[in-house]
Amino acid sequence: MTAALLSLTLFLASGQFAPQQAGSEPLAPPLEARVQTLAKELRCAVCQGLSVADSPSSMARAQLDKVRELVSQGKSDQEIRDFFVARYGEWVLLQPKAEGVNLLVWLGPVALLLGGAWVIARQVRREPEPASPRAASAPAAASTSQDDSVDPYLAAVRRELDQ
Repeated sequence: MTAALLSLTLFLASGQFAPQQAGSEPLAPPLEARVQTLAKELRCAVCQGLSVADSPSSMARAQLDKVRELVSQGKSDQEIRDFFVARYGEWVLLQPKAEGVNLLVWLGPVALLLGGAWVIARQVRREPEPASPRAASAPAAASTSQDDSVDPYLAAVRRELDQ
């Protein structure tokens, strides 16, 4: 039993179960440049925010091979993008179209910056209100007479401060 578990552990640790790196042959230089341009526009399905061209994952290599296959079949760039959008959704594009709900994503930061600039400008332009000595002392005198009758300690502290 121990030998069987040890054999199974060694087999799994050797990496035989892991998916192999996809590896198709590069195309002619002009076509390969087109493949790389398209791969930089597509998001890796496994990685967060990396393009297919920049990702080291085996899934990205498989996607890159699929792009090569579609380019060698003579598909246009838009057809290849549409193929990946049909499989993975609009998320697969690193720069999705600015329409519908995506428009909020494109315009939201700009709207927040403009709103913040407006609030800051309004605060800077506002002039402080001049404080008149009579207006400031009248409420204080009214509250002092009320508080003095309630709390004798507070009245004593205020008399000390006035001296």
